[in-house]
Parts: sequence; C-alpha cells; structure tokens
Amino acid sequence: MSFINTRRQEGHSRGFAVLLGVVLCLFLCPTKLSAQRFNISTNILEYANLGTLNLDASFAVERRWTLTAGIKYNPFSFKSAKTGAPFQNKQQSYSMGFRFWPWHSFSGWWMGSKLRWQEYSTGGFKSEETQEGDRYGLGLYGGYTLMLHRHFNLEFGLGLWAGAAQYKVYSCPSCGLTLSEGTKSFLLPDDLMISLVYVF
Repeated sequence: MSFINTRRQEGHSRGFAVLLGVVLCLFLCPTKLSAQRFNISTNILEYANLGTLNLDASFAVERRWTLTAGIKYNPFSFKSAKTGAPFQNKQQSYSMGFRFWPWHSFSGWWMGSKLRWQEYSTGGFKSEETQEGDRYGLGLYGGYTLMLHRHFNLEFGLGLWAGAAQYKVYSCPSCGLTLSEGTKSFLLPDDLMISLVYVF
C-alpha cells in the first residue's frame, strides 16, 4: 500500500497542471480592467489538521461573482508519543467553483459551490485500520469576509460536500492487508475556515 504510486504520481502531475492552468486563466482572463480583482488566501485551521498545506485563488468576474480554485496537500505521517503507532491524514485535493456576494465581491456575506477531487489516506487514530482512496463531489459553502485593510481580509466559513468515493480499507497503515474495498456515497463537513486573505 502506498499513498503515492507511479500511476497516482502521473495523475497528480496532471491534476496539478490543470489547477495551475485554471489559476493562470483566472488571472489572465480578458475582462474589463475595472473588474480585475484577485485574491489569494490560506485557511489557518487546515494547518491544525496535521499540517495540511492549502491555498485558494479567486478572481472577480463581476461585482457580485467570483471564480475560485484551490489546492490542499498533506504528505505527513506521525507516530504516537505514547505507543509509537503511526497515524496520518494524508491528502491532496483540487477544487474549482464560484461564489456569490450579495453586496460586493471580497467583502461581507457570501455563498458558493465548487467541484472537488480528493485523494486521501487516513488512519491510526482509533485503531490501526487505514482507509485510502479517491473522492469526487460537489460542495456548498457559506461565510463572511471581514475587511481589515485595502489589501487584507479575514474570512470565516463552513461547508458540506457530497459525492462518491472509491476506497480500500487496510488493517494497518503499512502492512497492506486489504480488509474491504468498493465504492460508496458520502456527505461530509468541509472547509471550516478562518482564512487570511490578500487582495490585489
């Protein structure tokens, strides 16, 4: 069992290239100059999720609408200080969607939706069992953005996402004994956020 094998590495490279292309399109998209406002943000709470690195980029296409693209990445494994047992919540995730702002983009209340793909490998918390696989789904989100300065915002939000997951369950993080596998639907909380935002 491995979080990243050769086939997945190729998929990861393609996924990252697609996300990079989307972000570049957001920034270089030919629209009216007055509508060209961008921001990048990082969710502080994700770092508490065993060090999950994350970055979002947004582009205002109109006063009340923005396009978004995001990435999350966590390659880390840990060992319990008491027992030495391994645990992890690895993932790489790519998303793309939009937000609606009732007042003005990048300020006040907002709601949005996004498509998301996630590769994950998690386990070792309550038992040695580890599950890994791929999730594909659609998320609904809402929140509030507080303007601190012309270039800095603080963002609060919460969401849910649902879809299908292809998964395998292993007896431990490294032994590779498969206990079960298949496809299942899911509904999960997502993007509990307190984000620092830089507005260009």
